[in-house]
Amino acid sequence: MKNAARTTIVVSTVIIVISAILLSNALGQRPSRPGTDRQGDSQLEKPPIAKDDNEKRIFGVLENILRSQSYRNVPPQDGRFLRIMTESMNAKNVIEIGTSTGYSGIWFGMALQKTGGKLTTYEIDAQRAATARDNFKKAGMADVITLVEGDAHEEVKKLKSPIDILFLDADKEGYIDYLDKLLPLVRPGGLVIAHNINPRMADPKYMEAITTNPNLETIVRSEVSLTLKKR
Repeated sequence: MKNAARTTIVVSTVIIVISAILLSNALGQRPSRPGTDRQGDSQLEKPPIAKDDNEKRIFGVLENILRSQSYRNVPPQDGRFLRIMTESMNAKNVIEIGTSTGYSGIWFGMALQKTGGKLTTYEIDAQRAATARDNFKKAGMADVITLVEGDAHEEVKKLKSPIDILFLDADKEGYIDYLDKLLPLVRPGGLVIAHNINPRMADPKYMEAITTNPNLETIVRSEVSLTLKKR
């Protein structure tokens, strides 16, 4: 009887441990509820701290966009990521497809103010383009950011200069066309960054292009793909 009781206790303990592990994994993998942070590790972060009056003004504009113009903009942690990547690689020429109301463009602009570079951003919607221009002006970036209003599929054909960073955040089925047209301009060591890269939204043709080309190195984290054009 003692052996049977001991066996029962051991089995019960194993079941409890396994159940706890499975529950922990399920909680870690389940999708975030609407309005919650989809990137769990961002809970370790703190809000950005303004270095000077210029950054303080810019952060104010960004906060206003989040509060009242958040339509189709990247979340704050992605904007901060774009700024860090741009400034750390001393980027001079950044191309953004999908301006929306200018939130990500302003994060790029903060970095480009330091590197002496420029952002060219494309938006097809006239109302969003007008709002973005106003936001760029309020952020003091009218001289850093050029907004091109129109169909980016056609407008990007005019680009000739080498690209340090190409950021895609527009029509998902169009990512492959943007890549085909602009990858030749991305300099060796340059980056192609794409937003909304998840099983529901990522275009299979684009994913195949950035993961099977031996001249590219791609990782995907938190719905953002980061592709290096090898030297």
